[in-house]
Amino acid sequence: MTHDSSAASFLFHPTLELLPDMSTRSLRRIAATLAAVSLSAACTAPERSEPVKPAAPTTTPVERGRYIAIVGACGDCHTPFKMGANGPEPDMSRMLSGHPETVSVTSAPALAPPFAWAGTATNTAFAGPWGISFAMNLTPDVDTGLGSWNEEMFVKALRTGKHMGESRPIQPPMPWSWYGQMSDDDLKALFAYLRSVPAIRNRPPAYQPPGAPPAATK
Repeated sequence: MTHDSSAASFLFHPTLELLPDMSTRSLRRIAATLAAVSLSAACTAPERSEPVKPAAPTTTPVERGRYIAIVGACGDCHTPFKMGANGPEPDMSRMLSGHPETVSVTSAPALAPPFAWAGTATNTAFAGPWGISFAMNLTPDVDTGLGSWNEEMFVKALRTGKHMGESRPIQPPMPWSWYGQMSDDDLKALFAYLRSVPAIRNRPPAYQPPGAPPAATK
């Protein structure tokens, strides 16, 4: 029995040669049915198993905290700026040490509308209707930074907007109300990172309410 290479040849099935009494039309119907069944079986998708879950991340709290500090732009206000070859740039030798105690701020500049607040060239002291505020030292120095804080104080400060979690209000432009919406784990990770950076001894000036004389730096 000869078969050509056309699409019709796919209708041939070898077992049909054993049925000499059947008509050619019947043979073709049977062949077509067998071919359809075979094609359907071949195209049926196998049962899918459950997808493999990715391995849990191995990021440490300090690594997570570093990521949060970077994307949260903590260094934009707490790391003093200096003038570089291409303009102002963060002085990483004083990373997160707050407003330099050597940069004196005695009064707020006079502002006219539409300006409502101003900042120093270091981007660490800010004057506005609230008075004059200074970026604090976030390094783990015991005397001038976060070295005397514990994790609970830090989390509570960003939840309540109170210095050390229970003292004076945290002043603008610190966006504590946004950071305070982070999860406990993220706030704890941020604190863990801040405890891991080099301690720098630097005591920023105290907050100055509107019209108050500058406080003496210890």
